[in-house]
Amino acid sequence: MRCPWPAIRLARALRDGATVVEITADDPRAGGELASAAAAVGATLRVVADGVFRAER
Repeated sequence: MRCPWPAIRLARALRDGATVVEITADDPRAGGELASAAAAVGATLRVVADGVFRAER
């Protein structure tokens, strides 16, 4: 999926009660958009591998 869809899905999952969400994305803009989406709902985002991000509350 191209941005902003990964960020939208991350925000939705966190709003729906997920405490850990792992996303694989190859869009170069994904990291920034995912970080913003995570921060907006009080989660943190970290890179766990190349193109793999984990958001946690």
